[in-house]
Amino acid sequence: MYVVKSPLSEADLKTVSAALQGALVDLVDLSLVGKQIHWNVVGPRFRSIHLQLDGVVATARMHSDIVAERAATLGVSPDGRAGTVAAQSAVGRVPEGWVNDTDAVSTLVAALGAVITRMRERVEATAEPDPVSQDIFISITADLEKHHWMFQAENG
Repeated sequence: MYVVKSPLSEADLKTVSAALQGALVDLVDLSLVGKQIHWNVVGPRFRSIHLQLDGVVATARMHSDIVAERAATLGVSPDGRAGTVAAQSAVGRVPEGWVNDTDAVSTLVAALGAVITRMRERVEATAEPDPVSQDIFISITADLEKHHWMFQAENG
């Protein structure tokens, strides 16, 4: 059932909706991973990493809302349910329990790298069918790459 009619063709909508759904899943999971590590990081750099993680979470949450609303704008129901996120996310597993500050940074570098790789694929996939969605993916990628750089510098 389509409540909202998309201006895109069916073929273009299929490509764009898959990209938007994938981005939503990755961003929701990235925000959860960021909070899980935020609550469990320990070590000499606890405070700086703890605060830095809040930035990643805020970015992921902001962009997940933008992505979900873009999907809805195109007539596609976004799916951010826990089961969907767990089954489809590119973000790796987070260690259970306390996480040493160095390991926390490495985990975030890997998680951000995985999401960035998929975001860049979405930038390419949406170039022709929907430059508006592509612009959203470009913005997300830029923000995530900045966080990626900052976390990489932590373990320089």
